[in-house]
Amino acid sequence: MKKTLIALAILSAANTYADEGMWMPQQLPQVAKQLKAAGLKLDPASLTRLTEFPMNAIVSLGNCSASFVSPQGLVATNHHCVYDSVAHNSTAANDILTNGFLARTLADEVPAKPGSRIYVTKDVANVTAKIITPDVAKLHGKARSDAIEKNQKTLVAECEKDEGHRCTVSAFYGSLEYYMIKQLEIRDVRLVHAPPAGVGKFGGDTDNWMWPRHTGDYGFYRAYVSKDGKAADYNKDNVPYLPKSFLKLAREGVKEGDFVMVLGYPGRTNRHRLPSEVDFTFGWNYPNFVKASGDDLAIIDRETKGDRDTALKYAARVASTNNYYKNRQGMLDSYANSDFLARKTKEHADMKAWVNADAKRKQEYAAGIEQVEGLIAKRDADVKRDFELNYAQPRMLSAARLMYRLANETQKPNAERKAGFQERDLPRIKANIASLSRSYDEKVDKALVMHHLVKYAAQPAAEHNANWDASVGVKAGMGAEELKAAMDKLYAGSKLGDAATREAWIGKSVAEFQASDDAFIKAAVAMYPGVIKEEAEEEELAGNLQQAYATYMKAKIAYMKSKGQAVYPDANGTLRVTFGNIMGRPWGTADGLAWNAFTTVKGVAAKATGEGEFNAPKAQLDAIKNKDFGKYVDPKLGTVPVNFLATLDITGGNSGSAALNAKGEFVGLAFDGTLDSIISDWDFNKANTRDIQVDLRYMLWNMKHVDKADNLLKEMGAE
Repeated sequence: MKKTLIALAILSAANTYADEGMWMPQQLPQVAKQLKAAGLKLDPASLTRLTEFPMNAIVSLGNCSASFVSPQGLVATNHHCVYDSVAHNSTAANDILTNGFLARTLADEVPAKPGSRIYVTKDVANVTAKIITPDVAKLHGKARSDAIEKNQKTLVAECEKDEGHRCTVSAFYGSLEYYMIKQLEIRDVRLVHAPPAGVGKFGGDTDNWMWPRHTGDYGFYRAYVSKDGKAADYNKDNVPYLPKSFLKLAREGVKEGDFVMVLGYPGRTNRHRLPSEVDFTFGWNYPNFVKASGDDLAIIDRETKGDRDTALKYAARVASTNNYYKNRQGMLDSYANSDFLARKTKEHADMKAWVNADAKRKQEYAAGIEQVEGLIAKRDADVKRDFELNYAQPRMLSAARLMYRLANETQKPNAERKAGFQERDLPRIKANIASLSRSYDEKVDKALVMHHLVKYAAQPAAEHNANWDASVGVKAGMGAEELKAAMDKLYAGSKLGDAATREAWIGKSVAEFQASDDAFIKAAVAMYPGVIKEEAEEEELAGNLQQAYATYMKAKIAYMKSKGQAVYPDANGTLRVTFGNIMGRPWGTADGLAWNAFTTVKGVAAKATGEGEFNAPKAQLDAIKNKDFGKYVDPKLGTVPVNFLATLDITGGNSGSAALNAKGEFVGLAFDGTLDSIISDWDFNKANTRDIQVDLRYMLWNMKHVDKADNLLKEMGAE
């Protein structure tokens, strides 16, 4: 492979901590010495071959990571990654979210939540030269955005001629480089096993992001394909997918100091952001997000109290909101006690001084750096203005807008449609609409909307979206009673709350939408011209920002290289490898409180209260009391380990990532970080950063001695 900017950026990687960095597979040979020093026994080059073991066993679920663990397409991931599917299949009469689910045969497996996918990466290729062509490089603003999107769609369309595959073009280093990722898209995904909530979510939101932890955060899907091995929609005649390879379970348990690596699809990190972005995020955006999330959680709790079926509909949203609520608050707490902004400001000033000290560098970089700072300020102002409005969207209005946009885009040739509305996107859109049947309640939705609408209406008229206001009958300065009357009229005038009615609108023509008297559809039609105008303005900003940010990143890479320092790309949802060692902390979050590297089932029994977040199943507590541990006892700990800490650099999206030992054997699943280290998304701290894995031995023990999942244990080769 030629020396791209990404390759050049890590030539001095020896100066980077072994534990820091979410490395692209193709980068690993360049950090081979670090991998070997940390304890890897495999050839680092083997991790660059995506179609060979172990990389071809690692898959994405779209918002989580996972891995094949059997020759029959069995997929291991976190409990919280299958949570939506468990909730979707739960009812008050059959509450598998509380009680757990186990399919003892293939026939017992149930479809996952609509839209669930398993993505198997097949190829990654640098396509920068095909995206930023010489002609595109001359463009600015919306023209540049449009040209980049056109080139992306052309490459994707060519790639997806290979039927059953999903291709994406992802940006790296602030859109300085682009890579094409080709993945097999498995569309028939079925739920196989999830332990009871008292295991998979033990500790709930109280223990979330905390240590010591005792959560059995694991669950299983299975991938299905047609009889000829092709990706296919759900069909009772489909058969399990046969992966080319799958992860082997480690026969020996891990111990403190052991090498461990996590392979998965981390979402987003922000380590290359400008000081102004840090200041806006921690000074305004996160505090307002935390406040809004807390309000939403309280409203959902109030509106679903005493109604188990409605509570189940919102269970996944509550779990997700709680997760991000605590995450962002933890970041804010860490930020408040740090000098992060001061360091970031000084680093940025030093870089600008280095740029301006040389005429050639100044000519190449200075204007772009100045421009990116101004464009970011404009973007942040837009975020502030639209914050409450984004929360005040009735979900059926959003559904109507989505379906009407699809109707408009469908009038165009497929290649000319907006990204997200091409033929390749239709299954996803249908699944989104279908999933509302088990995640929507009008009473709850209206309460959430009203809370944020009152705040939005209180904003000055100049900060209102006139197009949205006119379409739904809202004005700046309206009081709560007037707003309630407007929303009551809107909801009462629509039948989209009925699943069959709603789904029937997918695929209807623009004329049919325009002739409808459904209140939400009428509003969607009315605001459409304004939405297109706003979108064009956003694309103008995005095009200019892409150009300027790429220049900024080019300058930063050159500056850091001049200091002999590595610049790995921020995480962006693509396949990465992170490595380190199993390690506790000689201190915890309180003076004198050390963190051991492992927790055990003793802690489960000690925490169990029999109710709420700490309601461990009786069968599990009995097994712990009777020391019914079988072969899963750790010789040093004298009992079954539950979770362990490691010095791995992970973030959201890594949930469900396979943790492998030095020989590439499966030893657990990454599922969380610790509260005082999650600011590493922005500011990596080697001393503090620890991630949390559920130990394979706890998974197998619970499956064997509590849930009696012997069929799955045999399939995985654990018996």
